[in-house]
Amino acid sequence: MTTAVPSAAVPEWARVRRQVRPIERMFTVACVIATWSSFAFLIVIVGAIVHMAWGWLDWQLLTSYDSALDPKKAGIIAGLWGTGWTILLTFLFAIPMGIGAGVYLEEYGSNSRLARLIQINIANLAGVPSVVFGILGLSVFARMFGVFEQGGLIDRWTGHHVTGVKLIGIEIPLPFGRCVLTGSLTMALLVLPVIIVATQEALRAVPKSLRESSLALGATKWQTIRHQILPAGLPGILTGVILAMSRAIGETAPLILIGAATFVRFSPGNIDGFAAIRDNPAGLLKAPFDKYTVLPIQIFNWVRQSKPEFGNVAAAAIIVLLLMLVVLNGVAIFIRYRFQRHTRW
Repeated sequence: MTTAVPSAAVPEWARVRRQVRPIERMFTVACVIATWSSFAFLIVIVGAIVHMAWGWLDWQLLTSYDSALDPKKAGIIAGLWGTGWTILLTFLFAIPMGIGAGVYLEEYGSNSRLARLIQINIANLAGVPSVVFGILGLSVFARMFGVFEQGGLIDRWTGHHVTGVKLIGIEIPLPFGRCVLTGSLTMALLVLPVIIVATQEALRAVPKSLRESSLALGATKWQTIRHQILPAGLPGILTGVILAMSRAIGETAPLILIGAATFVRFSPGNIDGFAAIRDNPAGLLKAPFDKYTVLPIQIFNWVRQSKPEFGNVAAAAIIVLLLMLVVLNGVAIFIRYRFQRHTRW
């Protein structure tokens, strides 16, 4: 025969656990519901897009230029090449600057007033709407504050004379105007705060003992950063790069503001395939200064058309854009995993 244990004999931690257990279960259920509801919404959205794109995603869509009248003849090759050039140049501009700034702020200037001022501004820029970066790019890169007067070169779209310089046989307009380079520089400004903050957090997560042991063995500060800190923090840095590039691929507002075209029937530099690169290698140098469009702007243009079939073309283009994001993220995640697997501390 068992006897009831007096309440005074029950430990305090046991009474607290009995009170917290129902709340803990409710929180767990709420987290599970939030997770699966988000997944369900994603499935519904992707399913609706796939349903609209069914029968429209074919080789003709991938290899044809846009059509203003016939949805069945509309293609995305101009948007694909424009997106590729924009992301490539954004990558070349943003990655070295972002990682370099993160390394400086975290390893060299973390205690200076200048570094603290830069850090405050970077934190503020991370929350600025993308359209503000479009205004900045329009003033700085597209118009260059009106410093250059109208002069020698002729704008391809307006027919107006613009000032420019000639470098290795290529006419570079000044200001840049509505070209791929302007869009890439603007997108680089947009993603720089993400890369800088991710780099700082990744370097901050590296144990201090790794720095101290390297310095104790006689390595300089740069050798320690180059051979120990950066390889150890590279998985976290690549995570920030993945997020930044994914945001850059899907942005539309800044590119519309700086003058990216909605309807284009040519690729930057007239490069629309590997055969064109072989036959016209100079087009690779001219492409950054040519007019362009990108996939998100093409999609935005198609959904505004009166013919409902253009909505199906837009859905097919969305599928292509999603596949591009999956492939790029997959490559970056694979590289991150390779470096993370060899990390030992």
